[in-house]
Amino acid sequence: MAVEEQARRVVRHPVLGDLPEVAMVRITVDGREIAAREGEVVAAALLANGIHVCRTMPHTGQPRGPFCAVGRCPDCAMIVDGRVNVRTCQEPVRAGMRVETQRGLGEWEARRG
Repeated sequence: MAVEEQARRVVRHPVLGDLPEVAMVRITVDGREIAAREGEVVAAALLANGIHVCRTMPHTGQPRGPFCAVGRCPDCAMIVDGRVNVRTCQEPVRAGMRVETQRGLGEWEARRG
């Protein structure tokens, strides 16, 4: 793991202990390859790599990122491997996955019109 990535991760927690060793994989986010821990949720990988915006609001275009981080709100919704509205706080990282910022309602927006 690069120093920059480690700076954004809690690798030594006072209660939970050290972060266990797992395989590092590469995923693509908006055309950019990033490192992620295999099995961690996509939202955690994004935050560890300094990416804070998951989607934008349909009418205002305001950015949204992880809010509740337990799957109860849609703020972390992104397009994952072509599927819209995937809650990235619940979606585990897999090697080679493609993640895209969701603009507005994603593909559904084009179908409404």
